[in-house]
Amino acid sequence: MTEFATRAIHTGQDPDPHSGSVIVPIHATSTFAQDGVGQLRNGYEYSRGANPTRTALETCLAALEGGRFGRAFASGMAATDVLLRAICRPGDHLVIPDDAYGGTFRLIDKVLRDWGIEYTAVSQSDLGAVRAAMRPTTRVLWCETPSNPLLTIADIAGLAGIAHESGARLVVDNTFATPYLQAPLGLGADVVLHSTTKYLGGHSDVIGGALITDDATVDDQVAFLQKSAGAVPGPFDAWLTLRGIKTLAVRMERHCDNAERVVAALQMHPAVGDVHYPGLDTHPGHEVAAKQMRRFGGMVSFTVRGGAAAALAVCAGTRLFTLAESLGGVESLIEHPGRMTHASTAGTQLEVPPDLVRLSVGIEDADDLIDDLRSALG
Repeated sequence: MTEFATRAIHTGQDPDPHSGSVIVPIHATSTFAQDGVGQLRNGYEYSRGANPTRTALETCLAALEGGRFGRAFASGMAATDVLLRAICRPGDHLVIPDDAYGGTFRLIDKVLRDWGIEYTAVSQSDLGAVRAAMRPTTRVLWCETPSNPLLTIADIAGLAGIAHESGARLVVDNTFATPYLQAPLGLGADVVLHSTTKYLGGHSDVIGGALITDDATVDDQVAFLQKSAGAVPGPFDAWLTLRGIKTLAVRMERHCDNAERVVAALQMHPAVGDVHYPGLDTHPGHEVAAKQMRRFGGMVSFTVRGGAAAALAVCAGTRLFTLAESLGGVESLIEHPGRMTHASTAGTQLEVPPDLVRLSVGIEDADDLIDDLRSALG
């Protein structure tokens, strides 16, 4: 198998056989001519079912994660919704992280629970607690590692063992790590999920999601719902994501380099309390992260001394770090999870500390980013 960066640039992306175009064309069409009734040309009928630009993206995504099947969606949440509705039925049970992404929690707690799905939130760094949370009706063990926004690390291989002992499937949201830094399928996961909006797209200009698996049964169920429910990306969105993927390897190295320097600066600042970053020797999940990740990523969170008001002031005080939701773009972003991305967890077991700030460290000059944070921290 070729190396990661080569797959990112070439897999599913051969020059166009008709024109010789080096870049996959944007197939901006809703429908395809048939050679006869029911005689599809290369399997294409209608772009909700399949589109050549999307096929190129799905082929590349599967190769990057080391899976056989890849499916692209209009957003990460669309991918999450399709997967859970494909696998689960009313009366089934999920085990989720007790610091899950707010959008995932909102979908499960506010939408799927009304459909009859039950869930238990538990610390996934504690394998004993996860095992205790499993039930005979558990169908999915949902994992984020590193988690959003506390950067908790879960042992993917350990969770896979627990899930499979119980007859459940392990789903890993690999958005923070990306396939460049972490390969969950190789560690025993059944399905990998991405918000391709983030590092895979990499430029804050496209919304998308993806599911990758080796399980043909799961892929068949997902493909049916993908076509039937229709939450698919358009060809331009697929093309933008493919373009971003080509530079994923080099971007992730710079994200990691910059994050490490930002973390070192934050640790020395008197206004900063706890710094959450799995690359730190003091991080409780550092040893596990070091085993299952290539490097430790571009996401950082920290608490600010002085509570919520001080944290909000820091978020408002940066110049280069843009106050905005999302993450994974080339530009650095800062946000207050409790008031922004994780507002849906307020008043629940998953509520985010009010003094927490989350950074998506971009690929600008690290010295400029550090100066910006120091200025905002006072």
